[in-house]
Amino acid sequence: MLPGPYLLHLGAATDALSIKTARGVLQWRPDSCVGQRRLAGCSVDLGLPEMDFVEAVRRGARTLILGGANAGGVLGEDLIEEALLAVAAGLNVASGLHQRLADQPKLAQAAARADLRLFDLRSPPADLRVGNGAPRAGLRLLTVGTDCSVGKMYASLALERGLRDAGLTADFRATGQTGILIAGDGAPVDAVVADFISGAVERISPARTDGGWDIIEGQGSLFHPSYAGVSLGLLHGAQPDAIVLCHEPGRRHMRGLPGRSLPDISSCLAANLEAARLTNPGVQAVGLALNTSGLDAAARGEAIRAAERETGLPCVDPLIHGVAPIIDRLLECFRPSPARQTVGA
Repeated sequence: MLPGPYLLHLGAATDALSIKTARGVLQWRPDSCVGQRRLAGCSVDLGLPEMDFVEAVRRGARTLILGGANAGGVLGEDLIEEALLAVAAGLNVASGLHQRLADQPKLAQAAARADLRLFDLRSPPADLRVGNGAPRAGLRLLTVGTDCSVGKMYASLALERGLRDAGLTADFRATGQTGILIAGDGAPVDAVVADFISGAVERISPARTDGGWDIIEGQGSLFHPSYAGVSLGLLHGAQPDAIVLCHEPGRRHMRGLPGRSLPDISSCLAANLEAARLTNPGVQAVGLALNTSGLDAAARGEAIRAAERETGLPCVDPLIHGVAPIIDRLLECFRPSPARQTVGA
């Protein structure tokens, strides 16, 4: 568990999507965030008080979270220097980038001298096993997407909250750096060796017989050439009983791939269901979660109605409407019974 409260580092970001880690932590753990740190040229703003490291420590911060997410997860020299300044001021440092803080000699030495910790969230456990696809007890829902960064983590957390509000047991299972920051546990599946991805998901979502739901955070998209492998491993390891498809209407192209369009919702839904049937032939789609942050109210309403007409499934923007219609459909499709709960036990 990261020592809190947190100072969120936005770097020199100019794209709202590139600070999704910081934004996610603020959205779901607002009481743990005391301020933000922005570098010259940063044009995005979380609305938190601006702080340098000394001021953040004075306000009670204990950990600096490097809140950006760039292509390739590169830890640039600017971030290394910022991390060194943070350690000098008395802060632990956490990063979800692929390049590890602990692999930077100057930084590792400075943290050791100050008796502070470096948290590399994309460091998977060393003892993972290959997945086996054997049926296991429990109820699991996986969020999938038409693209990267369309709201799979947000939808998953909203579904966990919605099930709990309905009086049911539910647990969010994190598979990305931001989710791990929020949940305090999980597996960074995009940093797992390919053969072990499904096994990593089986590990974080083991058999359960209490009638509760595991809500597993999806990653990438089966239709994204860069990340489809991770998405497929998640589908097989999650062994989902239900899937919720996430989509951003109006997105012009796959993230990072100009000229490559997103799949239509029906094709994406069908492909995910077909892939999921390898480990759970009874998987069902129970809803759609749209990220409509770029639309006005009229366009938002039309996008939701169009998705419902196309698929026959309930459709919401989780951050605007909540997820009650999807929860209702889920509970209609899966009413726990003693026989269902003990399959594979």
